[in-house]
Amino acid sequence: MSAGGAVVERTAAGLTVFGDEVRVFTAAPVQFLDVTPAVSEAVARSGVRLGVASVQVRHTTAAVIVNEDEPRLIQDMKACLERLAPREAAYRHDDLALRAPGLPKDERRNGHAHCKALFLRASETLQVADGRLALGPWQRIFLVELDGPQERRVSIRVLGV
Repeated sequence: MSAGGAVVERTAAGLTVFGDEVRVFTAAPVQFLDVTPAVSEAVARSGVRLGVASVQVRHTTAAVIVNEDEPRLIQDMKACLERLAPREAAYRHDDLALRAPGLPKDERRNGHAHCKALFLRASETLQVADGRLALGPWQRIFLVELDGPQERRVSIRVLGV
């Protein structure tokens, strides 16, 4: 993971708006990557003591979720997503001859990934208290790759006082 250039703004009312971007390089077709450390670091750098942190993926074949980092659970979640939208099923999106002209030559056949994304979220909003993410004891923030491997961008915004 690599961080982008952070931006901090302060309003006249004392509200801090902090923004950063993290680049993540995924290694598998479907992967759950724990981005909690990067989000926690952004919260700490923001200086916000009380507020919210928004975490958003900027892709239509990836997601952001909050769940437990337990290997067998992650295997179950991957299997569940595959049952919902099997990679080998037929998807109209994958018929490149029927899609708009001008598609890149390396266009992915990824209808399955778009369909999996229907069941997940592009963003999560989390509370910040005492300058830290207010997560439960088992909660972690994951980037969920649905069409990897590839580079992904995760946007982090922290708002508060």
